[in-house]
Amino acid sequence: MHPILIQAGPLTIASYGFLFALGVLLGILLCLFLARKEGLDLAVFSDFIFWVMILSLLGAKIWLLASNLDYYLKFPGELKYLLTSGGSFYGGLIFGAVFAVWFIRRHKLSYRQLGDIAAPAVALGHFFGRLGCFSAGCCWGREAVHFPLAVTFSDLKANALTGVPLYIPLYPTQVMEALLNLGNFLFLIILYKKRKFAGQVIAMYMLNYSVIRFVVEFFRGDPDRGYVIGGMDRPWTSLSVPQLVSLIGFLLALLLLKGFKKKGEQAHRA
Repeated sequence: MHPILIQAGPLTIASYGFLFALGVLLGILLCLFLARKEGLDLAVFSDFIFWVMILSLLGAKIWLLASNLDYYLKFPGELKYLLTSGGSFYGGLIFGAVFAVWFIRRHKLSYRQLGDIAAPAVALGHFFGRLGCFSAGCCWGREAVHFPLAVTFSDLKANALTGVPLYIPLYPTQVMEALLNLGNFLFLIILYKKRKFAGQVIAMYMLNYSVIRFVVEFFRGDPDRGYVIGGMDRPWTSLSVPQLVSLIGFLLALLLLKGFKKKGEQAHRA
């Protein structure tokens, strides 16, 4: 764990910020490559990508604030850390998706086409983002004394920035989710080339990530996600807010797969 990648005099580059930016850059480049292959107007598509990024980042911070409102009301001085925090991924995804719906309707674009282009890029960017989480120490796992692949954090700066427990074996939840997102990215890229109907890739992204996040949540040890049922002391019988969103996302993905497949069959017959 190295929360600071480079520090030379007044220049400080955080590992999380660098990896997050790298993931965003590679995701954008991938989106532009696929959009060009599909003959989209790159000027309009670039505007779409820019605003989705801005509103996703804003949404991630708002979601983190809302899901921990009691904490921030009790410790208002902690609000300043929202500026440097990446926020909640699900918050960013939801805010970005709502804006995408508005933008696509306004410009009369195809939901399914843009979704299929964006899905692999989101998975790729998320892979780098979770590596950034591991470097910074955030999104840490529960105590895992007997787990052979447990990780132990020891950086005092990371503890000060994120609150990650030091010198205690923890489940490597950041690495777990990073590798699962990388696997999802590779699967989606292959599926993109072989898709049988428009919208299949974005629906499968939603399905896969819903399962990934639901499972990883059982091993998370940071208290910033909020709970619908239970709490941190009963991880296997509790339901966190991200798990509830994952369940909704899973069901929605199944409905989208069915609907998009039906539209594809209708278009094929026409």
